Amino acid sequence: MRAIRLVSGFIGVAAAAVWFTAATDERAQSAQSLLTARCAACHEARGSGKLKRIQDVRKTPEAWSMTLMRMTIVHGVKLTGRDRRTLVTYLSNTQGLAPSESTKYRYILEKTPGLTDTGPSDLLTQMCARCHSYARVALQRRDKAEWLKLIDFHLGQYPTTEYQALGRDRDWWGIATTKVVEALAKALPYNTKAWTAWKDRKSPNLAGVWRVIGHQPGKGDYEGTLTIRAGRSGDSYSVVTRLNFAKGTITRRGGAVIYNAHEWRASTKGEDGRVRQVMAVSEDGNSMTGRWYSRKSDVIGGTLRAIRIEGAKTRVLGVSPSYIKRGTSAKITISGVRLSLDFDLGEGLAGRVLEKSANRIVLLVRAAPDAAPGARDIKVGKAKLAGALTVYDKVASVKIVPARTYARIGGNRGPIPPVPAQFEAVAYMAGADGKPGTKDDVRIGVMEAKWTVANFDATAKAMKDKEFAGRLTQSGLFLPAGAGPNPARRMGTNNVGNLKIIGTIAGIKGEAHLFVTVQRYVDPPIR
Repeated sequence: MRAIRLVSGFIGVAAAAVWFTAATDERAQSAQSLLTARCAACHEARGSGKLKRIQDVRKTPEAWSMTLMRMTIVHGVKLTGRDRRTLVTYLSNTQGLAPSESTKYRYILEKTPGLTDTGPSDLLTQMCARCHSYARVALQRRDKAEWLKLIDFHLGQYPTTEYQALGRDRDWWGIATTKVVEALAKALPYNTKAWTAWKDRKSPNLAGVWRVIGHQPGKGDYEGTLTIRAGRSGDSYSVVTRLNFAKGTITRRGGAVIYNAHEWRASTKGEDGRVRQVMAVSEDGNSMTGRWYSRKSDVIGGTLRAIRIEGAKTRVLGVSPSYIKRGTSAKITISGVRLSLDFDLGEGLAGRVLEKSANRIVLLVRAAPDAAPGARDIKVGKAKLAGALTVYDKVASVKIVPARTYARIGGNRGPIPPVPAQFEAVAYMAGADGKPGTKDDVRIGVMEAKWTVANFDATAKAMKDKEFAGRLTQSGLFLPAGAGPNPARRMGTNNVGNLKIIGTIAGIKGEAHLFVTVQRYVDPPIR
């Protein structure tokens, strides 16, 4: 377990550290006893006291939670909610991943929508990523013998695996138990230098006020604060998040836990409902990055970057909006930490201060008619944010993000809610070749667009997918229709569809491809 140094008004730093270390050690002993009591009946103990299989694997908190859920459902292990929380914390801390081991695949923990997940090779994509994400595999560590046991488990749990798509017409078992095991053991070994260096790391004290910035697709940029206070145990906190958007402020309150000295998980509630935060804490404990998302639909959410204010030097974290058309004026906000009025916007740009605080400067910026198009660095004192503000002449092309994604029908008196899709329109200006839509185009940024939807092809037109599959709002949010056979449709089919999403900025159109498909009946923490 990780010890956290906290100071109350009457306990000194050293005394607090000793108290929390002792409390942490006691919880670790309690968790180990619970692990033995609940798991040793099936998992043999080694001479060291460690249980086979359980302590031969390293995973994320979400993966350990999935393992415990499987044990309760499939094998009848009796665990209370408190038992589960205790074991997830203990296993995540003692059998987790080092920060560098999870970096590449954090998108699956953060539930980032609109991404395509593939393995590092055709072999692993075909053999692993056809039933679940490859990231689910890559966020665990095992030795060769343990990877082989996982193959055995798959065939025992899912006997038809080797006869399914991409499993037929090949020696599935021979490939899985040789080439796949060898590839996984080499790429994702149990023992690594990163884990050896990290496993005894003490958790940082995250209490304090943090500066946050981010972007919510469909709603825009935001800046604000994350206030963290120590909870009852060394790994828990109470949190208040305050996000300031262009069109209002949202405040959320709740609690958080830090696992393995760097895995931040928070659950909060505000005017927009219940929200979950998933972030990675930096090694020095002074910054966090990740994403928050709605508990009702993880498609609705935003990026999140947090910087501890206490002890921070002047930093420029973000500029919003991040573009200005030459020959015009715009209100632009510079967000950061310990900002001064010693700012430099670059040649051809002049700013007049409208509002000023230590962490936020609002300027009325004027771009000269002859200001050179392109990205500019923003400087405040000695701090600089490279390419933070783009001067543009005109919108030459538009790309819709994501370019290809899916939504899912649902609800309609059924137990599974629909899954929407959120789109944004990104404007570009022509690059040096003067031609729109080529590789040297310069990104301007996300702009408001006029949104329309169309049938993707002739089959979609014949099935009237546009009419039945759902509707697109003017914030770029596609809301799928209800589930269940629809007697108004041809052949009484479901409300699925194959659609084209169109966003228009200044008369320039961009297109994306949307599949509206059926419900996801099994939705684990890691897909």
